[in-house]
Amino acid sequence: MKTKILFALLLAGLASYAQSPSDQYFNLTRAGFKEKNAFETTAFVEKYFRVPGNTGFNASIHYVENLLKKAGFVEQKQNESELPLTYRIEKRAMKNNTWEPVDANIDIIGESKPLISYKTNRNMIPINCGSTPVSGVTAEVVYIEKIVPSELEKMDLKGKILFSENNPSRLLSIATKAGALGVLGYSMPKYTQPEKHQTSIQFGSMKANSEVWTLLLSYAAKEKLKANCLKGITKLKVNIETKIYPSEELTIVANVKGSLKPDERFVFSAHVQEPGANDNASGVGTLAEMARLTAELYKSKKIDPQRTLTFLWGDEIVSTRRYITEDTLRSKGILWGMSLDMVGEDTKKTGGSFLIEKMPDPSAIWTRGTDKHTEWGAGDVQEKDLFPHYFNDFIFDICKAQGKFANWTVNYNPFEGGSDHTPFLQNKIPGLLMWHFTDVFYHTDNDRIDKVSPTEMKNVGVSGLTAAYTLISADENTATATVTQVKNDALVRLKTEFELSKKAISQGKSAPEEKHIVEVWSKWYVNALATIASMPVKKETTKVGSAIKLAILEIEKQTKLYLDELK
Repeated sequence: MKTKILFALLLAGLASYAQSPSDQYFNLTRAGFKEKNAFETTAFVEKYFRVPGNTGFNASIHYVENLLKKAGFVEQKQNESELPLTYRIEKRAMKNNTWEPVDANIDIIGESKPLISYKTNRNMIPINCGSTPVSGVTAEVVYIEKIVPSELEKMDLKGKILFSENNPSRLLSIATKAGALGVLGYSMPKYTQPEKHQTSIQFGSMKANSEVWTLLLSYAAKEKLKANCLKGITKLKVNIETKIYPSEELTIVANVKGSLKPDERFVFSAHVQEPGANDNASGVGTLAEMARLTAELYKSKKIDPQRTLTFLWGDEIVSTRRYITEDTLRSKGILWGMSLDMVGEDTKKTGGSFLIEKMPDPSAIWTRGTDKHTEWGAGDVQEKDLFPHYFNDFIFDICKAQGKFANWTVNYNPFEGGSDHTPFLQNKIPGLLMWHFTDVFYHTDNDRIDKVSPTEMKNVGVSGLTAAYTLISADENTATATVTQVKNDALVRLKTEFELSKKAISQGKSAPEEKHIVEVWSKWYVNALATIASMPVKKETTKVGSAIKLAILEIEKQTKLYLDELK
């Protein structure tokens, strides 16, 4: 009899697993997401050096607009609720002029080949750099090994070009005062492996309206110019052509209207500016295909979103923050935010890994065990900044399911900040980042379309859409399944932290401090479980609340056992 009962329970468990709330959406997104479309959009966008208001930025916005139109989105006339599928382009006059590069060249006088050229290194011209005269300038270059302001002020720099193995912005004000024509500099972090990838330049910026121009050099160009300078007097001919002009900033927003609670929504954002293919043409391309597929599934009645799904493309952080803060009523209905930033990397070429950057949990304070920060670096997170919510584990588990299905490597990192997820968190809205790091081509002009993987974009798009579809139409079964999922994740994490603390105490660490870490994790998950109560679109029974209470009791019981053992 026991065997039969156990077998029946096993079958029930397997049936429950097979009928995961997200499975129906995985089937739709895996079949419908066309990675070729995402790749083609990425290829179009990455052709341009994109700064808000410039030709490339605006062309990218209008390219997405055309894709939305073809998919069935209709330009809204008055408000976004007038039709099920709408989009709008928001236009704002810019306080400052926009900027775009056209061409640049540095030649060493007496040599046949250029030292460096815009045709191969479009990041050599910092944002806001002005142009030289049409015929260019020819001048002696002065190599400065160490920046000592008092010594530089004594040097005769009038009509000359300063060259240093530092970011040129450090010398701009000194060069201006000394009457120099321009500054050449070099600034590449170690994780880009410049000695190996010698042609890379990370993009930068300089003070607008400067009388002195600046240019950036690759490792190879820097080493060659340095060797020439050390041999004797070196003269350069420099040509720079850029455009600086008034413009307007564009943001494009598309909505799939929710059928029951249209004022509640999930918001995806992808920033357009920055010149790279992965950063962030891949985010633009992936999100555009996600919007196209959503429209297709909606029109064929394969999905019925009960909350609104919003897609936003604009200026990083600026557009997302404005979307959240400029309409307080709309802001109240934003339940989740997701940033797609650098989501298409061919990891075999870039060295990066797909990551979910978590909302602030205790790993952002106590980063230990397998947790680790990226080269971006840790933020200053304190206990008061922690953001307990089921969103962390919910999204990670969705991605892990896709990873298992597609043989896709999925990792995470503690909160660091710096992308479109930040404005959500700053406004007390759950927000996560999908990205890749550490990438040897990050922010460099070697971040081009050949480093992009269509398959990687599909995995990200499938995971993001499946999660969003599940949440915007969540019912009580979805919520109770999430309670079980988050509880299990909590128990795994508590066991990990207990073992780490037990080892730390054996090595002489303070027992009260180690207990505190376990307690904070326990509290974080208890509070995260409580947030699942608001997941269902409609609250029909008390079963979600009951499931949460039982899960919390189990976590608290296990926490007490661990704390009692930590001595």
